[in-house]
Amino acid sequence: YCLHRMSARQGLRADSTHFTLDGAPFRILGGSIHYFRVPRAYWRDRLLKLKACGLNTLTTYVPWNLHEPERGVYLFQEELDLEAYIRLAGELGLWVILRPGPYICAEWDLGGLPSWLLQDKKMKLRTSYSGFTSAVNSYFDKLIPRITPLQYKNGGPIIAVQVENEYGSYAKDERYMSFIKEALLSRGISELLLTSDNNDGLKCGGVDGVLQTVNLQKLTFGDVQHLAELQPQKPLMVMEYWSGWFDVWGEPHHVFPADTDEQTRSLRELLDRGISINFYMFHGGTSFGFMNGAVDLGTYKPQTSSYDYDAPLTESGDYTTKYHLLRSLLNEPISEPPAVQSRRAYEPLAVTHYISLWESLQCAETVRTVADDPVNMECLPTNHNNGQSYGYTLYQTDIYSGGDLNSRNHVRDRALVFIDRELIGVLDYRTQKVKISQSKRTLSLLVENCGRVNYGPALDNQQKGLVGDITLDNVPLKKFTMHCLDMKTSFINRLQSQKWTSVGTKPTYPAFFRGSLVVDQPTDTFLKLPNWSKGVVFVNGQNLGRHWSVGPQKALYLPGPWLRSGDNEIVVFEELKAAETVHFAENLEYGKTVDVSTQLFCTLI
Repeated sequence: YCLHRMSARQGLRADSTHFTLDGAPFRILGGSIHYFRVPRAYWRDRLLKLKACGLNTLTTYVPWNLHEPERGVYLFQEELDLEAYIRLAGELGLWVILRPGPYICAEWDLGGLPSWLLQDKKMKLRTSYSGFTSAVNSYFDKLIPRITPLQYKNGGPIIAVQVENEYGSYAKDERYMSFIKEALLSRGISELLLTSDNNDGLKCGGVDGVLQTVNLQKLTFGDVQHLAELQPQKPLMVMEYWSGWFDVWGEPHHVFPADTDEQTRSLRELLDRGISINFYMFHGGTSFGFMNGAVDLGTYKPQTSSYDYDAPLTESGDYTTKYHLLRSLLNEPISEPPAVQSRRAYEPLAVTHYISLWESLQCAETVRTVADDPVNMECLPTNHNNGQSYGYTLYQTDIYSGGDLNSRNHVRDRALVFIDRELIGVLDYRTQKVKISQSKRTLSLLVENCGRVNYGPALDNQQKGLVGDITLDNVPLKKFTMHCLDMKTSFINRLQSQKWTSVGTKPTYPAFFRGSLVVDQPTDTFLKLPNWSKGVVFVNGQNLGRHWSVGPQKALYLPGPWLRSGDNEIVVFEELKAAETVHFAENLEYGKTVDVSTQLFCTLI
């Protein structure tokens, strides 16, 4: 009887103007929470908060670059246990819409595509180019069998699966979407298939037999009407109702205030019309480590580590005005919202020791690489020949005269320039020349990958490091030595066994600074670095993300579960200027804010 019942289950259907689930009318009230942006210890808490708001569906992307960090090496455990996350949603009574990509955008490095794809000089991302499709096929061979048992027809919570993501905004290859659709179907995906696009992308983002959905923040542009005309007699769904917006370094923090008439009116209209809706994001979380993406629609702008998104739940899981407004608008019979985690501002921590970048080179993963011409990050012979994905690369060569050093815009994305270990300037997209005085010296460029573009045409040109010649008085420099500084946990651990210098001595920059945080009861906090400049923060070997005094992000979220009772090792990599202390705060702090709803912006997700 049970088996018959299971096989007779009718999943989500889109056969009329409303969805049905198991034959009964059904409306998707969804929220996006990415498992890879939330500490695993908090998955349950965040999903319970989503449910208590009156939502019935969880949506999440799947980041290929985390699940296959090196070609043929697959990670699906601990923080990346996708199956456990989906099962947990099911146990809590939530349905799941899965968005497996392979491209996800998500303000995530290279839109979730692994950087080792870029080793292929002919690579054409998101097309039917064989170098790309064969990599997708290998990945899907490992990913999809983990998903199929969790589909609705098998008793699981997955009711729909998205085919790629916003392809209409890219649309380089008319065969590509059919390839992805077939890649899903042939491996056993049998639930409803969807695509999602912004208004402009709707006309060329669809694929035969797949339901289209729309992404938007305002109803004033007629996007929903456009979708209805494209798909008469089909259910309408806003796959991404943008609850806020993301931030880029050096610009104000974006907010979409909950109490504006516009947001309330839009939500009320969508709900009154019976349209299915998914909040992107419901809880943004954090792009821990080096995983933030970047915008480049003519100007390159890297995104912050915080992905707070001005969402209904804050980066650290707190309720907002927006949450309470949404809960009252939905007015579903629901459970009580769980209590909020406590947070505390620990006492400021004195930095006790440092080790200079130059002394840390012996801890790098790979023996240095020597080549006539500079080699971009992804093509360095490191990580079992998968190249370097993230972090910094140090390029060094001897020079025999002075003159104009010209990057010719080949620095991706930012380089500190040293002569005999003394900083003489910074090269980036805006500044491409530095003057060098005469005599034989060693030139070093510490080049940072600030985050690969995750959306738009620039996606095709995301190699990092030095991506071409740099010249001294118009002559290309040669004979480079290159050091990979991807700053993985193993590197930070090896660093601990080196000889560190007491901070009584004036440090040589860049450098790693160390201090110990003693904790009785591990509790969430925010780590702040007033009077520091730019770099990366590690706690017990885990990379929390980037700090940069230009803002808008003024503090890094430090989850309590990543701390332990007793000593916790804080290591700060600092490029230019350190202070004597590391501070803590109870709340995330921002500089200036700007209302995203009043800005004219391109829809970027």
